[in-house]
Amino acid sequence: MVDDGIYTKNADIQALAGVNAGATAKLTAATDVYVLNVEAVIDIETGFDWSSAWTAGTILDITLRNALIQAGASRCAMFVINADLTSMGSRERETILDFLNTIYSDSIKIIKDKDGAAMMRGEA
Repeated sequence: MVDDGIYTKNADIQALAGVNAGATAKLTAATDVYVLNVEAVIDIETGFDWSSAWTAGTILDITLRNALIQAGASRCAMFVINADLTSMGSRERETILDFLNTIYSDSIKIIKDKDGAAMMRGEA
């Protein structure tokens, strides 16, 4: 199966979803359903087309690249965990989802930092 993400890859999603997440929900075929939509939402939420910049090979600082990867993977991992509610207990699921939401929120803050993001794109 093809890994459809531009900057969010299945391996990153699996790592963040954890070993107790449902095996079927973590498969590339399953995560491909979420990945492009999540990347589009990140582009919209941050006001910049990171997907096109990444594809075009635009200069992106490694910090910004990692923030994009973490944002996409953590958001997709949330979908993976919610796709199979039988794979773990509710308390464990809640803890992991809170952790992933924190990663996502922190990553989005880094990406949205206009001055820092401009610098990392080589525009400053």
